[in-house]
Amino acid sequence: MKLNVNDIHKKFGDKEVLKGATFEFEKGKIYGLLGRNGAGKTTLFNCISGDMRYENGTVSIFDENGTDVTEKNEIGFAFSTPVLPEFLTGYEFIKFYMEIQNVNEGKTAEDYLRQLRFTDEDMHKLVKGYSQGMKNKLQMLTFFISHPAVILLDEPMTSLDVVVAHEMKEILLSMKEDHITILSTHIMQLASDLCDEIVLLHDGKLQGLSTDGRTDRELEEYVMEILKEDYKNE
Repeated sequence: MKLNVNDIHKKFGDKEVLKGATFEFEKGKIYGLLGRNGAGKTTLFNCISGDMRYENGTVSIFDENGTDVTEKNEIGFAFSTPVLPEFLTGYEFIKFYMEIQNVNEGKTAEDYLRQLRFTDEDMHKLVKGYSQGMKNKLQMLTFFISHPAVILLDEPMTSLDVVVAHEMKEILLSMKEDHITILSTHIMQLASDLCDEIVLLHDGKLQGLSTDGRTDRELEEYVMEILKEDYKNE
């Protein structure tokens, strides 16, 4: 399965943020989306997910036979600050989510929550009492349940402690074979450690970056050199 982002243009007033963004993403890989603050990473995610209209271009999902299956597939969007019903407990939310997704895989809400190391006490605590890390894990759990073809992660490791960040990495690695995963981050080390490929968003366009033969330091210097071009265009 592939996600084809083709010639996406997006303007806000007179400012053109995306200027023909084009790239093909493949199932089974985690892509690290890098770019300066304000480069348009969240805008790109909103265009891919269908939450935002754009002036030109297409976003399509193709199966292994090259058939357009965009309408049959869901795109999951994980926000850096999860939007969750804080008046429910974690257990109530997952149980409700399973019902609306019509899940029938022989697993209970407790099974899913324990899979991500939620204790019995955590399960029955109101979401408003959860830490940022617990909310992020609860949000990720919805992808285990709904199995979207594409997962968009907007700065998923923001404000997480070392232990939860490690758990999130393990979760993403365990899921990657069944999804097209695109992770927006400003942390070069995270992209280098976790992602199969790095994609830069600069000057409104997408550029795949080869990491072959480069050390982490050389890769970071190479990325910084490319992104400096954005300053010249301002």
